[in-house]
Amino acid sequence: MRFIRSLLLLIYFVVFTVPYAIACFIAFPFMRADNRYWMAAGWCASTLHVVRWLNGIRYRIEGFENLPDGPAVLLSKHQSAWETLAFPALMPRPLCYVFKRELLFVPFFGWALGMLKMVHIDRKEGKYAFNSVIKQGKARMAEGAWVIMFPEGTRTPTGKQGKYKTGGPRFAIASGAPVVPIAHNAGRVWPRNSFIKYPGIVTVSIGKPIETTGLTPDEVNTRVETWIEAEMRRIDPAAYSAAESTPAAARI
Repeated sequence: MRFIRSLLLLIYFVVFTVPYAIACFIAFPFMRADNRYWMAAGWCASTLHVVRWLNGIRYRIEGFENLPDGPAVLLSKHQSAWETLAFPALMPRPLCYVFKRELLFVPFFGWALGMLKMVHIDRKEGKYAFNSVIKQGKARMAEGAWVIMFPEGTRTPTGKQGKYKTGGPRFAIASGAPVVPIAHNAGRVWPRNSFIKYPGIVTVSIGKPIETTGLTPDEVNTRVETWIEAEMRRIDPAAYSAAESTPAAARI
């Protein structure tokens, strides 16, 4: 049954995403940038409803009141595709994802992405690439958006911890914005690289803003990592108790 429901979700993505993207292409030239974003976020909201009805994936948010009323850099745990599509529908402000420029060339998804005000990074620019990210990100935050990054860079399996990179803290310090750490256990229902989706409740926990003034990128990074990983063990203790009870020699 899970296979059939997961297959139906794939069919939904194919059948619904293509015409939705085409509608965006037609409408976007006649819309303001903020309206473009919320039209695109409508696809995300629709998908959350579909996976709730079709796959039994629900969610709850803790700490929503911690979101600041001003510029912020959201730094989130990254376990699956769920959070990438869910956050635009759940957050009260437009989000600017920092993504590789190559994604702009992905049919439909990338084309629609290119018509939104996101932050793209061109790795071919080398050491100047991050300066471009800072410039783009500051402009987006001045317009009222939040910049969001995944400090681990890639999706990590449930119960695992990736290496936290300092790109997010560096950007936050350069822009003078606080960082907001976010933990969630979406990998439980939508594992990375898994076709099968599982019913369950995703817990999204939003931490209090961490002011970056006077701190180094490493100091901010440590505070973010400490909070997120401690919170992950609170909201999904079973995933970590199994992994961390394994002797170190057995994990080599």
